[in-house]
Amino acid sequence: MYDVIVIGSGPAGITSAIYAKRRNLSVLVISNEKAILQKAENIDNYYGFPNGITGKQLYENGIKQAENLKIKLLKDEVVNIKYQNNFIIETVNSNYETKSVILATGANRETLNIKGVKEFEGKGISYCAICDAYFYKGKDVAVLGSGNYAIHELMQLKPVASSVTILTNGAELVQNREISNINVIEKPIREFIGDSKLQEIEFEDNTKKKISGIFIAQGIASSSDLARKIGARIENGYIVVNENMETTVPNLFACGDCTGGIMQISKAVYEGCKAGLSVLKNI
Repeated sequence: MYDVIVIGSGPAGITSAIYAKRRNLSVLVISNEKAILQKAENIDNYYGFPNGITGKQLYENGIKQAENLKIKLLKDEVVNIKYQNNFIIETVNSNYETKSVILATGANRETLNIKGVKEFEGKGISYCAICDAYFYKGKDVAVLGSGNYAIHELMQLKPVASSVTILTNGAELVQNREISNINVIEKPIREFIGDSKLQEIEFEDNTKKKISGIFIAQGIASSSDLARKIGARIENGYIVVNENMETTVPNLFACGDCTGGIMQISKAVYEGCKAGLSVLKNI
């Protein structure tokens, strides 16, 4: 068991891991190694680099710094967090137990450009199977996504719903041993339709499918997705934290872009520092 597991390997996550490790805590960083920072062509507004630095190089420097401190770095995808005396972090490949968690995967920048999404949020469209599956007991539902996170949400719904369909919206479904005998529709979606609640899906080929609920699970689970699953407060898509980066769930912290505000590296590093120091006070 770890003292703290950090989810995310960008500036906020690595900084929090460094501060926790330097206080002799056992630390594990889990990440899919796809930090948005790596896409920055040149950064010239961050302290200490008079000639600028690429996002990729700054990211790699942070990873190397963590490795030099003997922080354990794991490449994997987190699909769920639950609490059983301690936190259990579920990944695609295994489970890990920890006393505390720091969420630092950045903000979810994926947009779903389908007509009707905003109109039916909370009225048939949900973002958390664990939270809302009960409301669809015995009904026909769908999961929108094509990755391992979508498969995880599907498995939460199967014991409850009458049927569960995977909607990939034109993408190719990930290979996963859990998806045998599952109905998959790969056609692009045009619109979600209903009166006061979601009632059907219209595809680009003009076909339609009756549905009671859709669970959005595109890409990988964001920090907000994971926080929502364990009951942390979310406002306007961002995780609510106090001045010590504590969420509304004890021993669950968040830092960086996932908390909103100015989305800059300097802000992520500051919040990562506060989260790493705050973890020590709770162990």
